[in-house]
Amino acid sequence: MGYSQTLPQQRPRYFIKCAAVTALIFLIASACAAQATPAGQPEIPWPVDLKKYPGLLEEFGHLMEKLQHNLQFPPVRGQSRLLPLLPQTTIAYAAFPNYGDVTHQALKIFQQELQASPVLRDWWQHGEPVTAGPKLEDSLEKAYQLSQYLGEEIVVSGAAEGREPSLLILAEVRKPGLQQVLQQMVKDLAGKSKPPVRVLDLRELATAEDRRPTQELIVLLRPDFVVGALDLATLRSFNARLERNSREFVSTPFGQRVAQAYEGGATLLAAADLQKLLNQVPPGAKQDQTFQRTGFADVKYLVWEHKGVAGQAASQMELSFTGPRHGVASWLAAPAPLGSLDFVSTKAIVAGTIVLRNPAQIFEDVKEIATASNPNAFATITQSEEALKLNLKEDLLKLLGGEITLELDNPIPPDPVWKAILRVNDPNRLQQTLTTLLTAAHFGAEQSDVGGVTYHAVRIPAPKKATEIGYAFVDGYLIIGSSQETVAESVRLHKTGESLGKSKKFLASLPPGHASEASALLYQDPIAMMTQRLRLVSPEMAESLSQVAGQSTPAVVCAYGEESAIRQASTSATLDAGVVLVVAAIAIPNLLRSRIAANEASTVGMIRTVNVAQVTYAAAYPQRGFAPDLATLGPDPGGTGAASADHAGLIDATLGNASCTAGKWCTKSGFRFTIKAVCLQQQCGQFVVVGTPVASNTGGRSFCSTSDGVIRFTTGPPLTAPVSASECRAWSPLQ
Repeated sequence: MGYSQTLPQQRPRYFIKCAAVTALIFLIASACAAQATPAGQPEIPWPVDLKKYPGLLEEFGHLMEKLQHNLQFPPVRGQSRLLPLLPQTTIAYAAFPNYGDVTHQALKIFQQELQASPVLRDWWQHGEPVTAGPKLEDSLEKAYQLSQYLGEEIVVSGAAEGREPSLLILAEVRKPGLQQVLQQMVKDLAGKSKPPVRVLDLRELATAEDRRPTQELIVLLRPDFVVGALDLATLRSFNARLERNSREFVSTPFGQRVAQAYEGGATLLAAADLQKLLNQVPPGAKQDQTFQRTGFADVKYLVWEHKGVAGQAASQMELSFTGPRHGVASWLAAPAPLGSLDFVSTKAIVAGTIVLRNPAQIFEDVKEIATASNPNAFATITQSEEALKLNLKEDLLKLLGGEITLELDNPIPPDPVWKAILRVNDPNRLQQTLTTLLTAAHFGAEQSDVGGVTYHAVRIPAPKKATEIGYAFVDGYLIIGSSQETVAESVRLHKTGESLGKSKKFLASLPPGHASEASALLYQDPIAMMTQRLRLVSPEMAESLSQVAGQSTPAVVCAYGEESAIRQASTSATLDAGVVLVVAAIAIPNLLRSRIAANEASTVGMIRTVNVAQVTYAAAYPQRGFAPDLATLGPDPGGTGAASADHAGLIDATLGNASCTAGKWCTKSGFRFTIKAVCLQQQCGQFVVVGTPVASNTGGRSFCSTSDGVIRFTTGPPLTAPVSASECRAWSPLQ
C-alpha cells in the first residue's frame, strides 16, 4: 500500500503552525521592544506598529485559524519509491512530501483574507511588508510552479563514498517541461551573478567538466528523475546506478530500518546510521576511553518521524544502541509513574521531569570520567566532605529516588515563582543533611507546622533584599519553592487533586499509544509565557493575545528509556520541531568538533609517521639525505614492491603516491599534506612536513614538523602554501 488513509483531518499542519507562531512571536517581540523604549530616547523602529493598525493581532488569529482548518495536506506515505534507489553506502536520509499544493492553498487563503480584512490589507500594502510582501508572494508562486513538475516525495541523503560524504537530492519527474522552468528560475535567482546551480541533461552530463573548488549544486534532469549533487562524480555514479536499476540499499540493515519507519504512514522522516558515522572517525579517536565510558560509542540509528498513531498525528524519535545502554547513556531510567506532577500547578508555563536510574551511581560515573583525565578533579569535593563531616554520596545522593521535576510559574523578576520536586528515600536523614549544610552556610531557617505538614523557610542574605526559599517533605517527596506560600500551594494541589498531573488538558496532550508512565517529560504553555511577558509592557495587548489564543493546547514531549534505545514522542508539533532544532543545534556542532578532533589526531599521527620515515630514509640513502617529497617516501607506482631511493615504500600510497611531488598537496582525513625540503646538489639536509585543513569545518589547526622531530601547530584558516623550517619552529610545540 502506497498510502495510509487515516487521519484525514489531522494531517501534519505543524509547519504552518510553526510559521504562524513564529510570525506572531516576532510581532509581539517587536511590540514589546517598542513599548519598552524609555521616555526621552529615540523610538526603536519595529516591523509592526500595533497602535497604527489596531485589530491586526486579532486578524492574525483569524488567519491562523483558517490555515489550520482549510488546508488540504498531502496524504501520508506508507512506502517510498525513492528509498530503494539510494546507494548502499547511504548513512543519512530525510524525506519530505511535495508541499507545493499546500503552499499554493496557503497563499490563496492569505490573499482572500487581504481582500476581506481592511486592517490586514492596510498593513500589507503600507506597512513593513510593502516591499518584501510582493517578493514573498512571487517566490511562493514560483515554488508552486516548480512543484507541479515533481513527484509526491523529495529525498535528501548522504552517503559515505570515498574520503568525504556525498550529498544527493532526489525526486520523481511528474511531467515534461521541468528543464525550461528550472533554468529560468536559476537565471532569475542568479541575476547578474554566477548561477549557484548548474542544470544538465543526460547528454551534457557525459561531457561536463568539474569546476572544483567552486561550490555549486549540479542538477541532472532525466525523463524519470531529477537528481542534485555537489560534484559530478556523485551524480555520474548515481546515474549509472539508476541505469542498472540497482536497489541494494533496502537490503542493508539501515535501509530496512528506514523502510520500517514508513509503516503506518509517515509524513516527514529523517534518519542517520550513527554507527557508520562513527566508523568514519579514525580508530585512535573512536577508541578514546572517555568516549567509551559515556556509552554513546554504541549508538546505532537515529530516526525521527511524523506519522499517525492511534488516530492522532504524532512525532516520534528513536535513538537506538547496538546493545544494552551503559555509562552516561544508561542514566535515563525505565518509564515510571511521575508522581511529582501531582505537586505541579496548572498555571505552570514550563515544567520538566526526569527519572534517573541511580543518582549515587551517576556520581560514581562522573567521578570516573573526570578523574580519568584529571586525577585531582574531585579534590575540592573531598576536602569539603571532610570539613562538613558529610559524604556526598551516602548522605545525599543515596537518599534521592531519582525523580526530579522543575516548574516555572512566573519567570518575571524580581519575584519569580518556581518549584523543584524530588522523590526521596529517607526524608528524616535527608533533613539532617540539609540542616548540616544550612548551618555551615550560615543561612537562617524557620520552621512551622500547618495541617500536619512541617514547612521550612530559609532566608538567604542579599545586598538589596533577602531571598526566601521554602521546603517541605510530603508523601515521599521534597518540595522546594520560591517561597513558603508557593510550597504550601503545591501541597494543597497534591491533596485536592487539582494539580497539572490530574488535569484533563494535560492528560489529553500526552502522546497516543503510550502509557502514562515515562522516563522524562517536558511541558510548556508558550502562549501563557508570551502573555505574561507582554503584560509588563501592554496589558491590553496581552488580553488580545489571550483572546486570539483561546484555549491553547500545551506542548508535551515524553521520553522513554528502554534497554537498548531511548524513544521520544509528542503530539505537540510546534514544540517537537523546536526540540529537533535544539537537538540539531547541539548535536551538529559537537559532531563537527568530534570530526575535527579526529581529523587533527589523524594528522598528528601522519606527521609523526613521516618523521620516522624521513629518519629511516636518510639512514638508508645517506647520499640523498632526507626525501624531497611524499612520493619519494611512498611505494613504487609500478606495483613491484621494491624499495629504492626514488620510491622507498616507507609510507602508504594514500599520501605517498606518484602525484605527491614537491609543491603538491595531497589529501587525507580532511587535511592536505606536503613536504618542503632544503636540498643542495640532490642532497637534502632539512625538511618541513605540513598538514593543513582542507576547509575550516575539517580542522581548526595546521601542523608541521622539521628534521628536529618536534610536531608544532598554529590556529587560524587553512594554509595556501607550505611554510619554511624557520617558520615552522616559530609555531607552538604540541604537548
